[in-house]
Amino acid sequence: MATIRQRNGKWQVQVRRQGMPTASRTFVLKADAWKWAKQAEAEADRYGIVDRTVLHKLTVSALFIRFRDEVCPSRKGGANGAIIINAFLRSELAARKLSDLTPCDFSNYRDARLTSVQPSTINRELGLLQRIFELAISEWKIPLSDNPIRTIFKPRNGPPRERRLTETEWNCIVRASNQSRNQLLLPLVRFALATGMRRGELLNARWGDINWKADTLRIPLTKTGEPRTIPLSLEARLVLAKLAYDWCDGALIFPLSEEAVKLGWKRLVKRAGVENLHFHDLRHEAISCFFEHGLSIPEVALISGHKDPKMLFRYTHLKAENVALKMGSIVAEARVK
Repeated sequence: MATIRQRNGKWQVQVRRQGMPTASRTFVLKADAWKWAKQAEAEADRYGIVDRTVLHKLTVSALFIRFRDEVCPSRKGGANGAIIINAFLRSELAARKLSDLTPCDFSNYRDARLTSVQPSTINRELGLLQRIFELAISEWKIPLSDNPIRTIFKPRNGPPRERRLTETEWNCIVRASNQSRNQLLLPLVRFALATGMRRGELLNARWGDINWKADTLRIPLTKTGEPRTIPLSLEARLVLAKLAYDWCDGALIFPLSEEAVKLGWKRLVKRAGVENLHFHDLRHEAISCFFEHGLSIPEVALISGHKDPKMLFRYTHLKAENVALKMGSIVAEARVK
């Protein structure tokens, strides 16, 4: 039961439950005291009385550092999560005490970030921060009354990229690669276009994962966490054949770091004079080409690893001229028959 009394010009609230510590708080306004009393009683009935003084001692950064150091190392994608957390720790909001935290704080953070990054980027960041608070409440027993990010508005992601690689751009990239000190970069790019694999999958692929008799490659580590086996086209096999002098079952096919590929790709497209082409666009290009060459949705999904056709279509941007050529050949075949 809640007890409210006036003391030294302020209103003091106490909530008691048998066998539990007393929860108390002081307010200037009596209306605020009654509001908190009702909320505290409801939470006491549901969870028991908790010691909220811990919220005055902990900061947002304390939670995020704990998540970065304890959880990220064992999570898939934990390295990227740690990067997001480290960037957030430089913000003023990181020093805020949990007792003073409100959803409005993260609304302001969202709006400030939207001036410099895309909606999809801030949504990824907010998604990670929201999971940290959920873990803090459910497993670390931090007595927050609610997740401060759960109720704020998430901006709508922009339209998916429709960037396709042109033949002219590809020729420029090949010529520019001759000046690159990294001799594995062009084979990596060729293999990405031939398989539609993600950068992380490419850099984790090993020689022992190849089945030369079946012309397949097993990808044990994927974004979804489920391994898959993909067929290897002639182009993919030719790339591997040129690199096979370094064959060793346990060795990486492309022994490159993620940072080396990022920097190498950035220099390569700049040297080639190709603008607005991301490495991930190679996956878009590959998947679109698979469809243009007549592969069915299940066949492309087998290669790309997509389980949802809607997500698969987001990666697919067919060229109208290629479809027109294909339709022309269909009509020609019909006439012959």
